[in-house]
Amino acid sequence: MTQSPASPLPAPKERRRLRESRSLTQTDVATRLGVSRATVRSWETGRSAPRGRMREAYTRLLLTDPASARAEMNTRQEDVAPELVGAGTGAAPAREIARTAVRGERPVAEGKRSASTGERPGRNRPGRRPAEERLDAAEDSGLAESSLTPAQAFDALYAFCAPALVRQAYLLTGRRELARESVERAFQQAWYRWPEVAVDPDPAGWVRATVYEYALSPWHRLRPRYRHPEAPPTAPADRALLDALLELPPVYRRTLVLFDGVGLGLPETAAETEASTPAAANRVLHAREAVATRLPELTSPEDLHRRLTELASAERLRAAKPRTVRWYGERRAQQWTRAAIAFTALLIGVTALTLGTAPDHYEAPLAPPETIHGLPPRAAPGPLSSAELKLRARLRSREMHGPERLIPENR
Repeated sequence: MTQSPASPLPAPKERRRLRESRSLTQTDVATRLGVSRATVRSWETGRSAPRGRMREAYTRLLLTDPASARAEMNTRQEDVAPELVGAGTGAAPAREIARTAVRGERPVAEGKRSASTGERPGRNRPGRRPAEERLDAAEDSGLAESSLTPAQAFDALYAFCAPALVRQAYLLTGRRELARESVERAFQQAWYRWPEVAVDPDPAGWVRATVYEYALSPWHRLRPRYRHPEAPPTAPADRALLDALLELPPVYRRTLVLFDGVGLGLPETAAETEASTPAAANRVLHAREAVATRLPELTSPEDLHRRLTELASAERLRAAKPRTVRWYGERRAQQWTRAAIAFTALLIGVTALTLGTAPDHYEAPLAPPETIHGLPPRAAPGPLSSAELKLRARLRSREMHGPERLIPENR
């Protein structure tokens, strides 16, 4: 059987020109191909290049007619199920919202682009400053002109990612309460470290990794409320799929959910699971094989993705409100701060007490005892003589009335 030769991939600069000539942003291309925006940016700068089917899809997207490409992209976006993909490949808008809010920059409006090329004037000018490049990135995201406050940016990120993350955490743990708790704890930590999360290249990926780490922590089995299993799904097919997932090792389960559930690319899945790309591919293959062994109808990856989406959306899990998460996060941070201050004060008090009661001069230790020789032995009273015995008997026989009265004699 013969294979058709791979489609020629344009040069990096030509890739960007073709994308902009079709009025597509990097976010649109990332959503269409199921990758992150950072991956598309690396393709256009020449740092990396797609391979295999991703290369063919990327080339076909760049070289097709603009109208048909836009229509195909819109159809693809309508077909994608939002239950699991919300915090996966489509996190670029939330990322740009967070980064714009924390920097306080004002994104450029769409009307200020060039009418012919869709670019801002002076965009390709050499020697551009980093601030201008960041403005271009905010411009590609299509944000509004007004910048957001950190709380508004956090609420936007939470509203975009939390519903999908709760469903993903449920696939990882099989527990509804633990899934909600994992998402809330992750976003509380994100709010506590918001300046760092907001400037991260992928805030949604940062939160997703934190959710997965908390959900798959082995210490939950020691908590009393998690020692007993929760009620399984009502549908027998959903219950069988969830049992098959929970029988996988945690790292295999996480890789399978990211690749077949969320729809991340293999390099992104490997990076998030801290593994090499071949290792991530082997984990996906072994996980698929284990699931297909128990459920032969899920041999196809498309069927597995569809069933994972149905299982995640069947439970109707809901996340808490963003204000509640922020309030609990601030309260938890205050409690930890007060505990640290109290511990520090206690340590200072103990140190001061130790310094006050400690000796301030040197005291020589006591010498060990020594035996003294040459002294006469201690004399003990010996036996009484006969005269002494008589005297003692006479004294004991007399009554003790005190001394006798002395009467002077007359002479």
